[in-house]
Amino acid sequence: MHTQKPIFGHLAAFVTISIWGITFISIKILLVDFSPAEILFFRLVFALLALFIVSPPQLRGAFTEGQPGSRLRLELKYMAAGLCGVTLFFMIQNTALSYTQASNVSVLLSVAPLFTALAARVFLKDEPLKTYFFLGFALAMSGILLIAYNGSTVLKLNPLGDLLAILAAGVWALYSVLVRKISASQTNLLAVTRKTMFYGLLFLLPFLPLFHFQLGLSRLRAPLNLINLLFLGLGASALCYISWNYAVSVLGAMKTSVYIYMGPVITIVSAVLLLREKITLVGVLGVGLILAGMVLSERQKT
Repeated sequence: MHTQKPIFGHLAAFVTISIWGITFISIKILLVDFSPAEILFFRLVFALLALFIVSPPQLRGAFTEGQPGSRLRLELKYMAAGLCGVTLFFMIQNTALSYTQASNVSVLLSVAPLFTALAARVFLKDEPLKTYFFLGFALAMSGILLIAYNGSTVLKLNPLGDLLAILAAGVWALYSVLVRKISASQTNLLAVTRKTMFYGLLFLLPFLPLFHFQLGLSRLRAPLNLINLLFLGLGASALCYISWNYAVSVLGAMKTSVYIYMGPVITIVSAVLLLREKITLVGVLGVGLILAGMVLSERQKT
């Protein structure tokens, strides 16, 4: 896995962030008829169904390779990855979106690369902190804030929602580090993604009654609801988790997380191309700062 060319890792990360960049819109639409827990439940169910169809689990020998202690440690990593990267991340993110604006969440989630760098420093010896990374982080966040405050987009402070968004970024950093550890010994990304999402759904189930979960399948008859749930489940979850895990296995947790800076760039470019919105000089400057920050963060020299 680690012999793959870095260009494929960069491409996978870019495609993933491009798709994730528009998920906030789908979630906002679904929050009209679904609770955050219900959105996550259907999203995971659709994703798991797709993954089971594409890559059915091989039960024979699934838990027999390696020493018992190493098998248990690996399984615990899968469980932790499912809890952090699926259950907690999406529950916290979706709840944040119900309290604050999508623009707030998008911007605040962009601190994930910093959290990932710190987590990688603590848990991964092969990813030391770099001076250029912090300089790049400062540049990218400056650009993101310029875009956020540009034009009609105005951030409004919502303490609870904003704090939840920052917490989600921290949880995602832990997930990225866990995936890096898992990919060191596992090369079947379909199986890794499937098992991670399985544990994510498993950990979600006990909490559903606390969030007044209702199956309410009749809501899926609305084309807009079904289309957005399928997009979140098949595209933004099943496909994107595979591509993100691949990028992490090739580039490392810290380098891959830098692509999170691209989220606001994708948003502004999409607005120009799809909504015919005009990009201002401030927006161009913001995009330039983000791209410069990404390049600077990728530098190897400390």
